Amino acid sequence: MTTFAGVADRDAIETEMPWAEREVPRTLYQFVTHAKETWGQRPAISFQLLSDPGAPAETLTWAALHARVTQAANLFHDLGVGEQDAVAYLLPNCNEAVFTLLGGAVAGIANPINPLLEPEKIAAILRQTNARVLVTLKSFPKTDVAQKAAKAVAMAPNVTHVLEVDLLRYLTGLKKYLVPLIRPANPVGHRARVLDFNAEMAKRAGGGLDFIDADRDRVAAYFHTGGTTGMPKVAQHLNSGMIYNGWIGKRLLFTEDDVILCPLPLFHVFACHPILMSMIASGAHVVFPTPAGYRGEGVFDNFWKLIERWQVTFMIGVPTAFSALMQRPVNADLKSLKSAFSGSAPLPVELYHRFEKACGVNIIEGYGLTEATCLVSCNPVDGPKKIGSVGIPFPHTDVKILIHTADDGVRECGVDEVGEICVANPGVYAGSTYTESDRNRNLFHYDIYLRTGDLGRMDADGYLWITGRAKDLIIRGGHNIDPALIEEALLAHDAVASAGAIGQPDAHAGELPVAYVELVSGASVTEEELLAFCRDRISERAAMPKRVEILEELPKTAVGKIFKPDLRRRAICRVYDAALREAGIAARVADVEEDRKLGLVAMLEKTGEVDEAALREALGHYTRPWAWKDAARDAA
Repeated sequence: MTTFAGVADRDAIETEMPWAEREVPRTLYQFVTHAKETWGQRPAISFQLLSDPGAPAETLTWAALHARVTQAANLFHDLGVGEQDAVAYLLPNCNEAVFTLLGGAVAGIANPINPLLEPEKIAAILRQTNARVLVTLKSFPKTDVAQKAAKAVAMAPNVTHVLEVDLLRYLTGLKKYLVPLIRPANPVGHRARVLDFNAEMAKRAGGGLDFIDADRDRVAAYFHTGGTTGMPKVAQHLNSGMIYNGWIGKRLLFTEDDVILCPLPLFHVFACHPILMSMIASGAHVVFPTPAGYRGEGVFDNFWKLIERWQVTFMIGVPTAFSALMQRPVNADLKSLKSAFSGSAPLPVELYHRFEKACGVNIIEGYGLTEATCLVSCNPVDGPKKIGSVGIPFPHTDVKILIHTADDGVRECGVDEVGEICVANPGVYAGSTYTESDRNRNLFHYDIYLRTGDLGRMDADGYLWITGRAKDLIIRGGHNIDPALIEEALLAHDAVASAGAIGQPDAHAGELPVAYVELVSGASVTEEELLAFCRDRISERAAMPKRVEILEELPKTAVGKIFKPDLRRRAICRVYDAALREAGIAARVADVEEDRKLGLVAMLEKTGEVDEAALREALGHYTRPWAWKDAARDAA
């Protein structure tokens, strides 16, 4: 591991040699084999089904993990998977998810899918990636993954085999005998052949591959983007990009003596690339607590004791997780903990300080995105951490802040000038980021710089700051408002745990800023008090929210980002319903759906006789389209 204290250290690493000349493995199987040969009997991965710090856990050494990955790859190959075929998995966290990710990437193309998606979306991804095999759960209490998988496969005839993982094998004692008695019936309803994943793996050789591992770069993984709803896009990840993430982890962050606690899902790029690939490169040990990670029962309550149990040196989280942890007492010995890593969303300054005071360690903020095979930058581990920034771009990562000019050209922004963050690095598959070629049009500047859609600036010291999402900007009468201004003001209130600001439709200004908040457990404050609190802290008059609404829980993605499309849906329903009532029109918003071309569309249903002309007049003042539910969508 190299000292990483600032830009000079980053530059020194880059000047050693170009990335193309570095001696790194060329394939995922070479990558995992190197880990086995280097750290064979050291612990590699651990998984515990229950959150209790004394609960049983399964730990595999690097040698054992290599054997399981080899068996999985041989199994997939026997089922007809080749280099251009996808092996999808719809799984919670478990060791089998790791075997499938790595074995699928060795035999073909691994295709993780979020189990929180609805069956229709899962099926759409299976069809888009033309997956031949799906690895999923056998029916199990308190989860509907098996049921979703069956429905999805029925809508994806390209899937020829379904391999089931039975979590029963992780249980001990009385629970192991009770689960079979209460297990829901295993659904089928499709034509794919259903097999037991572990039983089939056990039949395959674990000492070496039964097929040739072509020594060249290729697409090894498909990762879909988006949250729990919306229209997922599928990004393509090369072997080289995945290995680059691991190389960064070994060079700058981890050694074989580190233990990483990662309660993030193994269908998300954060857990799979910056964490798992870094473990393979560095020989560090990663622990996955419970199938649902941070969402698992008791994880937050037992978190500090889990750190003590595993002697964790590095914890992985997102801002919403850090906020939840700060609502619980630090009730364990944290002397092993050296650092905490935060990504996926901006970290409020007050939360940073609260965590540092409670735990005695810094939070290292970083930045990555699915389209770039993740890693882009982080605050230097050994140097100054600028709270609120996402740090310094990693070695071999070139970040430019670009902006469109009046003559349709592009120019690079100056110091602290806000523009679009654009990235070129070994994780960017230039020209072919998405599986759908149409989605790659206008996605790059100068053919190699990926347009991230994130707005940001680079300061005089070379630190990158994210100021918002281009699509999240609230445009009030032509005035651009950064939602972060509103969110930061609300997060300064002691009662506010999370905040999300969006633009709600407005007949006059196009959009007006509104905010939604989730309170700290046990806190009490009114929406009027929060509005008054904002007035003293938001200097930009146009950014003052029209409304603050308190929700029991803000909608979040699987990794804890606030999912703003759901907040927009909520606002569209409220505003359009109010407009319909005011105009005396017998209709209501039944749902808000996302259309690939039109964006969010208000779907109306009649509650009586409707004057169509009056309806068009009432909603014609708003920019968001509408259509009749269950009818052909003709946006008005």
